[in-house]
Amino acid sequence: MNLKNWSKLFLKTLLVGAIVSIITGFLLPYSRETISFKDAKDVLFYLLILFGFGAMTSVYSQLGFFAYMILNYTAIGVFKLKTWQYIQFVLAVLALLEVMFFRSFVGREGNQAADLLLGIAILVVAVAVAFFKVRATNPSAWVPTIFFMTAVTIVEMVGGLKINDNNATIFIVVPLLACNAYQILILHKVLKPKKS
Repeated sequence: MNLKNWSKLFLKTLLVGAIVSIITGFLLPYSRETISFKDAKDVLFYLLILFGFGAMTSVYSQLGFFAYMILNYTAIGVFKLKTWQYIQFVLAVLALLEVMFFRSFVGREGNQAADLLLGIAILVVAVAVAFFKVRATNPSAWVPTIFFMTAVTIVEMVGGLKINDNNATIFIVVPLLACNAYQILILHKVLKPKKS
């Protein structure tokens, strides 16, 4: 990956995060309450806040993505490929179980049904993204994609889970999933050498 490709990936992921945050930010209040805007300035300011949050979330997503890329590169050098895939699978399952059940086991206040739903939603998105990744590349991309979309996304959203508010969790998880899905699905195109 050269600097030009990285810059394109960075900016496009930034836009994905910002756009998804804007959409989520306008849809989310309808689940609980409405936001009252006094005039156009309020709407523009709200848009700016949502855009900034989405951009920051996408940068956080990209940090996780490149951390995973470095981890994957290092682990492939240390473990046999099959062993590394088993490790990723086990860690993905543990991460999902942590999201779905850990808060209730340690006695933190929270809605266990919401945690279970969050884990299932992450799993469904991860499986869908892995399906499209395998179709676009090869079957060996299945486990790394599941791992990245579950375990890495869960690590990235830990701060949002500490807030212990379902709307805040949704507002953080949706852009993270969108950015992570975009990055993992576009990676093979970014790394593909140009034919001369």
